[in-house]
Amino acid sequence: MLNILWLAFFLIAAVSALGRWLILGDANVFAGMVTSLFDMARLSVEVMVLMFGTLTLWLGFLRIAEAAGLVEWLARFLGPLFARLMPGVPRNHPAIGLITLNFAANGLGLDNAATPIGLRAMRELQKLNPTPDTATNAQILFLVLNTSSLTLLPVTLFMYRAQQGAADPAMIFLPILLATSASTLAALLAVAYCQRLRLQDPVVLAWLGGGALIVGGFMALLAGLSATAITALSSLLGNLTLFGIIIAFLTVGAWRRIKVYEQFIEGAKEGFDIAKSLLPYLVAMLCAVGVLRESGALDLFLDGIRWSVTQLGWDTRFVDALPTALMRPFSGSASRAMMLEAMSHFGVDSFPALLSAILQGSTETTFYVVAVYFGAVGISRVRHAVGCALLSDLAGMLASIGVCYWFFG
Repeated sequence: MLNILWLAFFLIAAVSALGRWLILGDANVFAGMVTSLFDMARLSVEVMVLMFGTLTLWLGFLRIAEAAGLVEWLARFLGPLFARLMPGVPRNHPAIGLITLNFAANGLGLDNAATPIGLRAMRELQKLNPTPDTATNAQILFLVLNTSSLTLLPVTLFMYRAQQGAADPAMIFLPILLATSASTLAALLAVAYCQRLRLQDPVVLAWLGGGALIVGGFMALLAGLSATAITALSSLLGNLTLFGIIIAFLTVGAWRRIKVYEQFIEGAKEGFDIAKSLLPYLVAMLCAVGVLRESGALDLFLDGIRWSVTQLGWDTRFVDALPTALMRPFSGSASRAMMLEAMSHFGVDSFPALLSAILQGSTETTFYVVAVYFGAVGISRVRHAVGCALLSDLAGMLASIGVCYWFFG
């Protein structure tokens, strides 16, 4: 699947560039595409430099948690649920505890912690893989849920809105929570359909229902707070949780007489090794995305959508936010730039800017996640992973548009 997708990016870019040259007379498009190749290659290295430090740090702390038995405890606690969602993973397997930590970090918006934990979880799942180059059902479910972007505290987006002068930076909180819940539900249903998982099982329903009650209660609590209070609470909870996790790992490790420093160093070495293996996958994917963007294919697609919406007589305000949605599956930095451009051009509290922020918070950089997570374990045959992940992105996009019109239309 990745082989076909990667080749398609370059072929579509080539056709679009030829059209711009032969029809519009734009001969500079080829220079832009070649420049983009080198720019994306450089960006890949810059991303890897940041990931070296992040992976080394968090996998060091994670090794302490494993040695102290915390990951094993999480695996036992969630064993009944994962036995039904991931029947190929034995109960009490270390991957279950790591997956739980990854989801918790993602929910709190702690991306720097979530990625290295997720990579470690993927490596543990790979140990159960009978065909190393092909993704297992468990790996696909884990990856697709990661790409669904379930985030309870979008602190970074509040910060961007505040920097752009928004009077109420946190006014997008509830719309994002609703939209990201829709994308996560779509991800789970899509994978469950492809893998024939029994979501109607009483244990699964109990866990999903309990999670829905917790999220609903959290929404009700924050709905009664002022915008300033929501922003302050979100930032406090995110940072307090992050540092609290570190202290918990160290404290339990010391209590169980673990040599925490030595365990940290061993885990950090593993993080360094993982980071080295990711660079070829990042270069391949980011260069393909950069060429596609520079060719004008995405702009042409957007113009077609605008024309179609106009012909149907619908409101076209949402089209101005679609560049963020279209770039989000490919590049986090590009979609973030599109969002900030919308804030600057239309105004931070305009409909396109609000929708761009909601889209940014409710969808994920799908192809980047696929390249990193599967690339870290050498998987090239991803089966239904990309299709389910893109369906989740589409659900998040449609939900974002719907809730934006509901709240701000």
